[in-house]
Formats: sequence, structure tokens, C-alpha cells
Amino acid sequence: MTIDPTASAVQTHSLGDLPLADGTTLRDAKIVYEVHGMLHADGSNLVVFPTFFMGSHVENRWLIVPQRSLDPNRYCIVVPNLIGNGMSTSPSNATAGQRDGQFPYVSYGDQVRAQRRLVDELFGVPTAHAFVGWSMGASQALHWAVAFPAFVERVFAFCGSAQTSDHNVVFLDGVEAAIRADSTLGSGFPRNGMRAAARVYAGWGFSGEFYAGRGYRALGFDSLELFLQGFWDSMLLARDPWDLIAMMTTWRRGDVGATAGTSTESALGRITASPRTMRTSTTRWDGYSRTERAQGGRWGEGASGMSRNQVFAAVADPTRRAILTLLREREEVAVGDIAACFRT
Repeated sequence: MTIDPTASAVQTHSLGDLPLADGTTLRDAKIVYEVHGMLHADGSNLVVFPTFFMGSHVENRWLIVPQRSLDPNRYCIVVPNLIGNGMSTSPSNATAGQRDGQFPYVSYGDQVRAQRRLVDELFGVPTAHAFVGWSMGASQALHWAVAFPAFVERVFAFCGSAQTSDHNVVFLDGVEAAIRADSTLGSGFPRNGMRAAARVYAGWGFSGEFYAGRGYRALGFDSLELFLQGFWDSMLLARDPWDLIAMMTTWRRGDVGATAGTSTESALGRITASPRTMRTSTTRWDGYSRTERAQGGRWGEGASGMSRNQVFAAVADPTRRAILTLLREREEVAVGDIAACFRT
């Protein structure tokens, strides 16, 4: 299939009623996606770049740059929006009876199986050249490699995990509890709860080093309070609370073992793709990661929200270089090394 880049605006792919792993059904499911570049005649240049937590296809554009690692003149890059992120089928836009708190649980396995249908029905290629992802996008890439090992040639996962750690669960529980503590959640927009959730997130998403060094000044904020209001409050207040809860539920229960129907270690052993992993060494919930390749410095996981700021170049440039290496090379990695790299 040939994709004309001039016609690759945001599009919607209908999946119909989507069976989920827990036996429920997501009715009238849709994936919103964006395509950059053209697919080669032999289908050999497809790259799948799933979205991250609170991100959409728009925020993924920072890595899709001509003459850089994800070059749309060289690769055909498809960006599927996470189910639950407010673009694809989500609590905020689902059919009647599945909106808001009635939205079913969609696992990572459900996500990648739905994306596989999208890729098959849109492109019909035998394999994908690479899967790239940040945060929840990284986890999706790893679940792809476990669910469809013969299909996935390369994986580059940064600031994500194959299994959500207990430490990470504590963080997610705190954010969700802040939202749910606002009694207006069931009847309107829980503004106070969302602001409280933003303050919880602020303490986890950036490192102690970032705050000690007043890193927010590099982002244009003269004081800590202005940063908390202008960055964290504004980011969460722009989101739908039930969409956030749906994404956090997927994230909280993340385990490639569940996707493969086996243990986490056995699932990781199924990966045949060439892997690269990078983590942000100073994000609070990532502090106990067993991933060995660290990147991101003091910015932590919050760097994903800074793509419009020049300071993000400190993270983006080495990230792009690492992705470029992966796209151009294949590296043999023992199964034990894969487990050590991908498990948190």
C-alpha cells in the first residue's frame, strides 16, 4: 500500500465491537492515527510509534523530522493513539453505556491487538521495521514484541517497562485518589481534584535535582508556584478525568506476562526483535528500574511534556541518535539480557 504524505492527515480506523481480554467488549471501537511518509513497495520501512500517557499523535511529532532518526522521507511512520487517551475510543467519547466510569478495562494486550488490526488492515505488511515508544508508548512497543514476535523486527523503548513496578503503582494510586476525592467527579468536572492530582504528579514526574537546581527557570517560569500552575495544573486541567483514569488503569496493570499468558520472564524470552532501552534515571517512580541504559538526566519522565522547549534538546538529541542506531543496525542480545533490560 502507498501512503501519500500530503494526504496523511489524522484519520480514524473503525474496529467495530472489540472483544477484550477480560471477556467484556468495547463497543464501536475506533483508533485515531496519523501517518508520516510513504510505504515502500515491499513494505520494508514501516515504523509504529504509539502514543504515551496524556499524549496524542501531536506530541509524537517531535521525533518525526526529516534527516533525523525518524525521517518521514525514509520511513512510513504510523502513530496510533492509545485507546483511552481522548482521541481513540475513550471514556470521554465512547458510546452510550460505556462513557466515563462505565468504560471497560483495556489492557496493554488489548491495545496492541487492536493496533495489529489497524496495521494489518491499513498496510498488510508481513513485518514492521521498528517499534518506537516513550512512557506508555514504550510499554506498548514491548507488548507488541511479546504478542507478535515474528512481526516485530526492532524495538526502541525509552522510559517504559515490561511490568509496572509496585513503586509505580503507588504513584498512580496517588494521582487517581486525588481525582476521585473530588465529589464532583460523578456529576461534573472535578477541578479541585485535577489540581490536586497535578501536584501529586509534579512530585514524581521531575527529579529532586530538577527542583533543587530550579530547572523550571529554564522553562520560562520565574518561581516554583508559577511552574506548578503553568505547567502541571494547566496540563491536567486540560484533560478529561475519566480518560486519565482509564489510561492509568491500563498502565497500573501492565505486564507482558499477562499479554503472553505466561510469566513476565517467559514472555520476555519470546522477544526476537533487536532491542534498545533507555530510561530517565531521575524520575521518582523509575528509581528502582533494572534497565541499564539511562538517559534523560534531571528532567525525568516529565521531559515528554517539553517537546516545544529548547531545553528538551538535551534529551532529544541522544534519544534520536540511539533510535537511529537501532533503525540501521541489528544487535544480537541474549534472552537473559533482554529480561534485565526490560523488567522494572
